Amino acid sequence: MWAVTRAWVVELAPRPAPLPPLRAARTGAELLPWLPALALVALAGWGAVLATRGRVRRLLGGVLTGLAVALAAGGGYGLLAGFTGAVSRQWPLLCLLGGGCAAAAGVLTAARGDRWSVMGARYERSAGPATGPAQGRSARDAWDALDRGADPTED
Repeated sequence: MWAVTRAWVVELAPRPAPLPPLRAARTGAELLPWLPALALVALAGWGAVLATRGRVRRLLGGVLTGLAVALAAGGGYGLLAGFTGAVSRQWPLLCLLGGGCAAAAGVLTAARGDRWSVMGARYERSAGPATGPAQGRSARDAWDALDRGADPTED
């Protein structure tokens, strides 16, 4: 994401003498407007890998592989395109390498993600009925107890 916001091309437009040429720096996001959005979607997808398990995680790994290949293609385009002006090669190269690494991680997730550990059960919603001291009371009773300064979970 960071490499996309750097100047990939600096174009110089001539102006009448004695004015210096007009300098216009164009970032990767200006040249390829879809690239930053794709990078953010891929980043969110890697967060989703942590919250999923089994087949869903493997499917997500395949989707993220496709997104990463598209990111790498954007970096490759930045390296190979015939832009006019001074071209900075390190930022498209960094985008290409980042997309390549993310694609490799996506392939690994798609291949072995179902065997990885998952988040603990404390993040799961319990299927059984609620238990504890507040059972049998209405929500209004609990709020009234809070208004009085009492803890409605204690008996």
